[in-house]
Amino acid sequence: MIEIPNEVGDWIGQPRYEEDTEFDVERGYIHTTCSSVENGNPLFWDDKVANELTDGPIAPPTMLSVWFRPHHWAPGRKKQAQPLQIHFDLKEKLGLPEAIMTDNTMTFGEPVRPGDRLKTRQILRSVSEPKTTKLGQGRFWEIEVEYTNQRGEMVGIESYTGFGYRRGA
Repeated sequence: MIEIPNEVGDWIGQPRYEEDTEFDVERGYIHTTCSSVENGNPLFWDDKVANELTDGPIAPPTMLSVWFRPHHWAPGRKKQAQPLQIHFDLKEKLGLPEAIMTDNTMTFGEPVRPGDRLKTRQILRSVSEPKTTKLGQGRFWEIEVEYTNQRGEMVGIESYTGFGYRRGA
């Protein structure tokens, strides 16, 4: 297994892929998402309830990453955008063609509201020494994705643990 390249070591703790969403938070996405999982919570459907509980409509907190899932095509885009790009960069730079996410934790801040324009950045927190699991030999890595709204308020943090590996012979 290759050593961790200096380039990858330099990524640890450094924000990468600071991006704005391609579209504003909007109620059509909220209602479609709630409908797809039969989430009838009036907080997401009834403005009166939303006004009473959260000072207005909000998106379900679990939709946080939805606003950063890029469309497969967009005018003027030169290469296909991928969510969690740093994960794919690690696979390439470490020569680990397969990968899975083994853990995901979400921390919520200010509510995400229709009309918000969100920003995100990805931070590599760590890369392990080589490990061997039933899947093969590889490395674990920890990534945080920080989300803020147009006012700079933290709306959430997603923490991921991934395992990149080569299958056993």
